[in-house]
Amino acid sequence: MRFGIVILPQYDWPDAERRWRAAEEYGFDHAWTYDHLSWRGLAGERWHATVPTLTAAATVTSRIGLGTFVASPNYRHPVPFAKDIATVDQISRGRMLLGIGSGGTGFDAFVLGQPQLTPRERFARFAEFAEALDVLLRFEPSGSGGISFEGEWFAASGARMVGEPSQHPRMPLHLAADGPKGLALAARIADGWVTTGGADDDTEAWWRKAGELIGRLDDACEAAGRDPSSIRRTLSLDAEARYSLASLAAFDDAVGRAEELGYTDVVSHWPREHGLYAGDESVLDEVAQRLA
Repeated sequence: MRFGIVILPQYDWPDAERRWRAAEEYGFDHAWTYDHLSWRGLAGERWHATVPTLTAAATVTSRIGLGTFVASPNYRHPVPFAKDIATVDQISRGRMLLGIGSGGTGFDAFVLGQPQLTPRERFARFAEFAEALDVLLRFEPSGSGGISFEGEWFAASGARMVGEPSQHPRMPLHLAADGPKGLALAARIADGWVTTGGADDDTEAWWRKAGELIGRLDDACEAAGRDPSSIRRTLSLDAEARYSLASLAAFDDAVGRAEELGYTDVVSHWPREHGLYAGDESVLDEVAQRLA
């Protein structure tokens, strides 16, 4: 089992720096931040940009994986985003983990004046976004004339990346998906799969759904002719109804149940002072003993 922590991009530097440094010192395997322009009930609060945050985090850490949890095409084009995130990967010496999803239907989906999309349109855009990143983040041969593609949602003409990637064949791609089409896409091109387990507030029902999703991913991998064990499975443990770092006992219980279901990675959220994910940072000191 590998352990991750999400640090929301709400803190000014150097208060944020303390958290990113501590995440590595505690022994977490990976640390993530949300890739949104704002988010749900926190829309009126301070919220920094994702790529600069990860760049700064890369300069104050040396071991821990760094990731987006998760980026989406709601307001990103794959060409400039690929170049941005590949540069962060170079700065971090090959520690980036790229989490991507279809994008929610909240603030990010409309802040730039976008029209409302149907679920079918949102998936089609996401698939095109993911497939473009899969190509853009790989090695660009010299003299190739760049990377070109033209789709329904995105196009590129001779796009230039940063050169040879810091990780081969590219940085790990982690797709957030729960539906059959998304799981099939993850089975086909992703290195890892991410899920929140659904939106059920009933804890036992949520765990049942988390187990069902593992089975659906296995089925998608087998349909794609892929060994199911070759894809990492990451479960985000937290929601308004439950918080894995409320106590050490809550953390141990959540990790144990996730491991029994077959998840290879779990992700918790750094304790906030109030509201969503409110908790005491002293629990992290206790958790660190589990990670040692």
